[in-house]
Amino acid sequence: MIAKQIVDRILRSGKMSRQDHALLTATIFNHIDISEGERRQINRIFDHIQTGQVKLVNW
Repeated sequence: MIAKQIVDRILRSGKMSRQDHALLTATIFNHIDISEGERRQINRIFDHIQTGQVKLVNW
């Protein structure tokens, strides 16, 4: 599960770069049949961005 690895790395570091965003977006679009669990993980990133727990870097 590539999406899970990317999500875990972002949540662990507390940072999401433009490259992380591109990787995550490409993974989502290339795997249209992502599971509900993967979708929840991706939503966690957005929640963490909104609460300031994940910072956007190199934008």
